[in-house]
Amino acid sequence: MKEMLKRLQNSSPKVALFGDVMLDIYLIGSADRISPEAPVQVCDISEEREVLGGAGNVAKNLEVFGAKVSLFSVIGKDSAGDRILEMLKGSDTTGVFRDSSRKTTQKSRVLSKHQQIVRFDRENREEISETLADEVLKEFRNRVSEFDIVLISDYKKGFISEKISKGVIEISNSQNLKTLIDPKGEDYEKYRNAWLVKPNRKELYEAGGNGKVDEIGKRTLEKFNFQNLLVTLSEDGMKLFQKGGKEESFPTKAKEIFDVTGAGDTVLSSLAFGLGSGETLSNSIELSNSATAVVIGKVGTATVTLNELLETQKKRIHSWKEISEVVTKAKREHKRVVFTNGCFDILHIGHVKYLEEAKSFGDILIVGINSDASVRRLKGDNRPINVEEERAYLISSLDVVDFVTIFPEDTPYELISEIRPHTLVKGGDYKGKEVVGSDLVDEVKLVSFVKDRSTTKIIEKCVT
Repeated sequence: MKEMLKRLQNSSPKVALFGDVMLDIYLIGSADRISPEAPVQVCDISEEREVLGGAGNVAKNLEVFGAKVSLFSVIGKDSAGDRILEMLKGSDTTGVFRDSSRKTTQKSRVLSKHQQIVRFDRENREEISETLADEVLKEFRNRVSEFDIVLISDYKKGFISEKISKGVIEISNSQNLKTLIDPKGEDYEKYRNAWLVKPNRKELYEAGGNGKVDEIGKRTLEKFNFQNLLVTLSEDGMKLFQKGGKEESFPTKAKEIFDVTGAGDTVLSSLAFGLGSGETLSNSIELSNSATAVVIGKVGTATVTLNELLETQKKRIHSWKEISEVVTKAKREHKRVVFTNGCFDILHIGHVKYLEEAKSFGDILIVGINSDASVRRLKGDNRPINVEEERAYLISSLDVVDFVTIFPEDTPYELISEIRPHTLVKGGDYKGKEVVGSDLVDEVKLVSFVKDRSTTKIIEKCVT
């Protein structure tokens, strides 16, 4: 992944993007009281933000990566449309048409403490006229040789009519250009012959009917003659179906989800950036998986940069504050948080088995690692063998471990006091003994060690 990200830093593919562009408005504040007029929350607004949504967010994601985007869309001749064009300054908006008969789509969200309270929309969703569709397709046909890849981001707001969709796919296929589609609605006929279509689980069921994901995926791929069908499955990752019967699964890389707004846009834009830059489909899916994991950890419609993705490849150790925020959110969502700690000096199967069992007690496993100084105090001047950053990195690489942090004290009491997990896990040798931090958690679980497997025994074997 790191090598691909480094390659992509010098890439600038040319992308033709067709889609419904909209204005996302965020009213952010605190809702700490009930209205005396009605049993509803009162939100005191402290901040208001306007950002591009829909295909506009896809465009910004692509531009942040480094792509050159030509946007094809339709907006109203209204103040919201004016604001959208202002936000798109510097982008190619030659293909953005204005229609006085339409409202520009606006989505306004009220948020309190990272949670959406209500959303209200202003829009109309009638399909654009055939005359306007002809103008859009003429513009694309005249410029098609400029592009490396083509995207259709359909929000079912009227721009991606059957004429637009089929026309774009036909023109692209005639030039051997890959067309990627984020679909909407029950009828995929208008996407027939596309190179790749990317529904989420719900959208796949709506279009493909009853059955298991694998059955519907294969059936939909064949029925509409797609080359590829990529289904996003939330916490279950992604599943790729390809012409010829090949299938591949991609596990999710997300640790914590704060807001899924725009997640589909991120999948589409990062996928297109990778493919438009000459990366393989598998590599491009890995890129989009990593990008989405970062975006859903943010609040609201967001973008992610290649530098951020490089940083996520490096960051393995989290601060106490970050861990505390994770626990607070998990408790709101009724997830159980498990904590354990140790030196984990030389990683071995005993450690792995122990951590696997620890994870089985809850939804999120946090591991506290003794600092080098505390290990020396506990085990002598010749320990640790591996420094704290390396020990933390190795532990965080295990699939069962969600978060790792380092504590400098001899015991993790202060750390446990700070993060307040539900469950504390210790080794079976603590049976009948007082467990540090037991007074701060709901329960203590003891896990037996694997016989004859320990860092001390490994060191003794090496010495002899």
